[in-house]
Amino acid sequence: MNRFARLLDRLAYEPGRNNKLRLLTSYFRETEDPDRGYALAALTGALSFKHAKPGLIRDLIAERSDPVLFTLSYDYVGDLSETVALMWPKAAPPAPSSPLPPRSGGVRGELSSLSRSGVGGGSANSMPEEQADRPPTPDPSPPRAARVEGGGIIVPQHDNPAPGDNNPVPRHNNPILGHNNPPSPTLAEVVTTLRTLGKSELPGQLSRWLDELDETGRWALLKLVTGAMRIGISARLAKTAAAELGDKDPHDIELMWPGLTPPYLDLFAWLEGRGYKPVNLDPAPFRPVMLAHAIENTDFAGLDAADYVAEWKWDGIRVQAVSGLDPRGHRLTRLYSRSGEDITKSFPDLLPSLHLQNSLDSKLDDSRKPLHAFRHQASFAIDGELLVVRDGRVQSFNVLQQRLNRKVVSPKLLKDYPIHLRAYDLLGEDDTDLRTLPFAERRARLESFVARLGDPRVDLSPTIPFDSWEALTLARRDPKSAGAGEDADAVEGVMLKRRDALYLPGRPKGQWWKWKRDPHVIDAVLMYAQRGHGKRSSYYSDYTFGVWNSTENGDELVPVGKAYFGFTDEELMQIDRFVRRNTTEKFGPVRHVVHEPGQGLVLEVAFEGLQRSTRHKSGVAMRFPRINRLRWDKPPREADRLETLERMLNGIAASGAPDAPSH
Repeated sequence: MNRFARLLDRLAYEPGRNNKLRLLTSYFRETEDPDRGYALAALTGALSFKHAKPGLIRDLIAERSDPVLFTLSYDYVGDLSETVALMWPKAAPPAPSSPLPPRSGGVRGELSSLSRSGVGGGSANSMPEEQADRPPTPDPSPPRAARVEGGGIIVPQHDNPAPGDNNPVPRHNNPILGHNNPPSPTLAEVVTTLRTLGKSELPGQLSRWLDELDETGRWALLKLVTGAMRIGISARLAKTAAAELGDKDPHDIELMWPGLTPPYLDLFAWLEGRGYKPVNLDPAPFRPVMLAHAIENTDFAGLDAADYVAEWKWDGIRVQAVSGLDPRGHRLTRLYSRSGEDITKSFPDLLPSLHLQNSLDSKLDDSRKPLHAFRHQASFAIDGELLVVRDGRVQSFNVLQQRLNRKVVSPKLLKDYPIHLRAYDLLGEDDTDLRTLPFAERRARLESFVARLGDPRVDLSPTIPFDSWEALTLARRDPKSAGAGEDADAVEGVMLKRRDALYLPGRPKGQWWKWKRDPHVIDAVLMYAQRGHGKRSSYYSDYTFGVWNSTENGDELVPVGKAYFGFTDEELMQIDRFVRRNTTEKFGPVRHVVHEPGQGLVLEVAFEGLQRSTRHKSGVAMRFPRINRLRWDKPPREADRLETLERMLNGIAASGAPDAPSH
């Protein structure tokens, strides 16, 4: 666990991508199985523990600290794992009865200096894992790594640095011994224990680990438990580092990833040339999705319209519909979300439509042959959009939301919100992987496939005819006249796909572009601010904003949304200064910011849509709100009113073309 903790600590401080890549690759090279596999799983979000929740950690620290002090500290630090790691009381030193010298895993000093978020000590240096986890033996030599006053570390000359750590370490005399006694658990031991312990046993075990570990170890343990790494590492970067271990293409790992499970012993054996390339034997596997870049106006100058196919961007949810035969010949059909989550049980009404059948009798209609005539059912993988379609018309995302995240689907829901699949790519058919084919060829095969399927619940996403960017601009501006017809209300933009594009996992540059419709925009007034998390924990970066509403007492601001992105780093600094200088009240981590007709900050807020909401005092809720720009030039009294949002909402309900707000 110490080695994994040091890795996270170094990654959290390292801003450069290449340096992070070197640290990760070095760790995977020098750490043995299964620890490195569990580390890869943690960094890619592939680990979860049923009973280990943030609430449990809060309960543990509440038993050992002043709750008011914890609340204030958490507000300042902004990260639960860091706060608890810093505040956890130091374990009592071992009894002096043993003749053996105490052992240390690179213990940090008392919480007397600032850390990652501004509270805590500097980075820890600890002994190699294989020695840190070995039972103590009589050794007259001084401990391998001990924190000394002033922040130094004493390390014998023969000590080996941690993976990727080539920095010189200061050496001092008179070490102050740490408290890692007994030795810290290995990462594999922690993961195995968290997976197997019952709910009632977990608090005691977590407490024992937190007592045994130093500050950095506690922080890493809690990051692992909560799954909230937030250390600037993407899953893609972690997989790329693993690929470099064997000089492999990261795309190869992405393609096989859905069929792998921690601790990835077969993967590392292949990367190191000790085994065969892993093969996914799942008959209905998820394929990592290909994503698009948002296109900017300046991008069009370097693109040739003839190289691209355009489609409507539908306002639903991205899914994969996959079907295949298991070793016993049984049909297995699944629906996956874009992240690979199996959501099949939430949409049972779509499954009967996903059975493409091949028959011995070629004279009968493929999709309507009697069961005794079937030889087998074809395997396939469709990439598409999940929508609600009523009376042949695609409904808005607000309607689709009634079917999302449902553990139990009632007959009434099935009837009132019928699910439909609009297909836009074919990733596999029978035993053929189509992802290595150009998009134009995949599209042709998809058209043939959907025609053979012949089911009204599955149709083809139509393409948009255009011969220039000017023509496509007009189509984007008026989808109804450009072919979308009555479904235009459910169009949120245009997708551009290169005709020769392979289906590559991730977001390859220049292959797919998304060109969303211009968002709705209003001017709102900043009302409340709250500190962010992770790297933003020292800044007020979460903003609640409101618009004016007429009441018996005159005009009052009513909250209509909350946003925490869309602004630049420089704008974040400006808003943070404004919040600190204009706070009128404090409610725990929340700051009440001055918002009067003549004094306050106006924010231009962009959002994708509106819906009615009984949870909000204003009666409306925004979809994907973000800060578009800061209106320092505009007094709060000139911000928009709730009536503006009501008109927009009525316009969306009537025709999908909301009234423009006044500015």
